[in-house]
Amino acid sequence: MINMTPVKSSQIHSIGHDAATGTLAIRFNGRGNVPGSLYHYANFSADDFARLKAADSVGSHFYKHIKPHTDKFPYQRINEEKS
Repeated sequence: MINMTPVKSSQIHSIGHDAATGTLAIRFNGRGNVPGSLYHYANFSADDFARLKAADSVGSHFYKHIKPHTDKFPYQRINEEKS
């Protein structure tokens, strides 16, 4: 389980990072006020995460520097148990 930090973004609800596994976790905004889907991105360093957190726009940074680079940051949707 990766600890998530809420961010101010129209597209992204929260972000987290596991330095031991190099995993970036991004939870997108869902419909209404409900958090949406969770994705994990591999090969994500602590420096990469620091740049994402420090970006003026977390969403813009993600869509410009992370999402289009699936060769560098392969991802998977995480299926979660609904309680």
